[in-house]
Amino acid sequence: METTFPRLLLQHAAERPGAAAMREKEYGIWQSRSWAEMALLVERIACGLHQAGLTRGEHMVVVGANRPRLYATMLAVQSLGAIPVPLYQDAAAAEVVFPINNAEVRFAFAEDQEQVDKLLEARAQCPQLAAIFYDEPRGLRKYDEPGLQSLDALIESGRVFGEANAGFFRTTVEQAKPDDVAAMFFTSGTTGNAKGVVHTHRTLLDRAKAGAEFDKLTTAEEVLAYMPPAWVGQNIFSYAQWLACGFVVNCPESAATVMIDLKEIGPTYYFAPPRIFESLLTSVMIRMEDASAIKRSMFSWFMDLARRVGPALRDGQPVGALDRLLYAVGNFAVYGPLRNNLGMSRVRVAYTAGEAIGPDLFTFYRAIGVNLKQLYGSTETAVFVCMQPDNQVRSDTVGIPVQGVEIQVTESGEILIKSPGLLKEYYKNPQATAEVKDAQGWYHTGDAGFLDAQGHLKIIDRAKDVGKLADGSMFAPKYIENKLKFFPHIKEAVAVGDRRDMVCAMVNIDFEAVGNWAEKRNLPYAGYTDLAQKPEVYQLIKECMEKVNLDLAGDDKLAGSQIHRFLVLHKELDADDGELTRTNKVRRGYIADKYQVLVDALYGGKSEQYIETQVKFEDGRTGSVSATLKIMDSRTFAPVRAAA
Repeated sequence: METTFPRLLLQHAAERPGAAAMREKEYGIWQSRSWAEMALLVERIACGLHQAGLTRGEHMVVVGANRPRLYATMLAVQSLGAIPVPLYQDAAAAEVVFPINNAEVRFAFAEDQEQVDKLLEARAQCPQLAAIFYDEPRGLRKYDEPGLQSLDALIESGRVFGEANAGFFRTTVEQAKPDDVAAMFFTSGTTGNAKGVVHTHRTLLDRAKAGAEFDKLTTAEEVLAYMPPAWVGQNIFSYAQWLACGFVVNCPESAATVMIDLKEIGPTYYFAPPRIFESLLTSVMIRMEDASAIKRSMFSWFMDLARRVGPALRDGQPVGALDRLLYAVGNFAVYGPLRNNLGMSRVRVAYTAGEAIGPDLFTFYRAIGVNLKQLYGSTETAVFVCMQPDNQVRSDTVGIPVQGVEIQVTESGEILIKSPGLLKEYYKNPQATAEVKDAQGWYHTGDAGFLDAQGHLKIIDRAKDVGKLADGSMFAPKYIENKLKFFPHIKEAVAVGDRRDMVCAMVNIDFEAVGNWAEKRNLPYAGYTDLAQKPEVYQLIKECMEKVNLDLAGDDKLAGSQIHRFLVLHKELDADDGELTRTNKVRRGYIADKYQVLVDALYGGKSEQYIETQVKFEDGRTGSVSATLKIMDSRTFAPVRAAA
């Protein structure tokens, strides 16, 4: 696209000045900002930043939740030819030091006191961080730090400058070119330091437009922006596509009110990683446990019907007249109220990406009438590589290549991509850039998969994670973990087995779901660690393991990957403890090293193992959690082929 983000903003402001651009919920009331108001706000912030000394080509850190003033700041930075660098708002101070120093950042936007404190703590190791502009003044009145200034003060100075230099803003916006750098995103860093992924206006907007055309998005869409702006998925859906399409982006009041806000807004276009869909389903199942026996029976019967005929109806396939009638009854009595409860009554298109989603979880949403689809992409590809057409949605593929994308699969099974949305480079890391972008322009994804006979891409796992058991059969840990995580009682799972004679698993229970289950059975517990080691809970998890094993027994390639032994971890895996990335992906290698004693116990035939683990609390303090973990065997099944 021959345009830039700020030019698109000015275009919307000129063509539809009074139309809503963003809404923000404050004190329980939705407040709208029009395109004209957004343009004026961006102009004033840009003029203020110019006066403060932000220069073309310079990086500026932006850290906070989705807010109109955060989006306006990113646009203001881009208007000056500078480069916004969104960082995760839940990252610890130590985690922001590398990005700030790597990008030589002098200026930062912080949403509130929490983010200001984090940046001030990091400044001891980042002496060049001269100015921090904060949005929410609560708690900051008595702060007396050099370079700390309110965004309101910056806006006021920008207003004065803008009125004295009427043509400045539009002139500087026009100087930007589509191939100028538009943003830098730091990868989640499953191995080593995060890498700064450099994208231009052209790469981001090309992919945003390709995705919009694929699903026929219009200015009428409603989107809820609640994932971290630092995640490229959120950035593409509610920033790049927002400006490319001109729809309305809604910002929830807080993380705690997202579900309420979701129901109030009723988005038409919805995006979430599998973890969110898992969490929503868990909340449904918990509520169903509290329902009467009649309601539970009705729910179970209609859900069996929905799984059988719902996806076929969704895809326009032939379904018998009786089943259609029964499904219509179910839609009135169960599916419709359920969609409403999930905030998905108006969803026209819903996507999940970021990691593989369990097939059962995927089928559940499509069965109740939610047009949930999968897409494939990454930070380096500006997200949109493959997408699923409405009438070709399957749980085991991620769709067909989107406009402009070429896919090649190497002999080793690695997926290579050519796309207009490929990263320009990894910042200050030519070696890493050369490792992923070859001389012919192919991007090496590191994912293993293949194109099926219908041209759909099927992802098996990360190439480095796909291994073999000692007998030579395939071991795909993510596939197994996703099957386990479908159960509402299992929040996270880590499967091990590469080059070993059997597969073992370590799991986290879902504290809310299992806590609710325990209370119904009058089972007392004193916290997560105590509950996780209850014999009754182990029996519950064992049943989940055996259901997965029975399912795997019918898979030609993965029948040998059934789980032989398992344990329930004494603590929840946490990004603050290095066990998950900030996008909640399991850091498999780190966990294997950290919990080596548990892995050895699983394979050593032990029935229990003591472990003590250091943990980091939200306020920065450290402590330890210790427990003697039980280890249990799970039943395995003969492959279906052998049994036939």
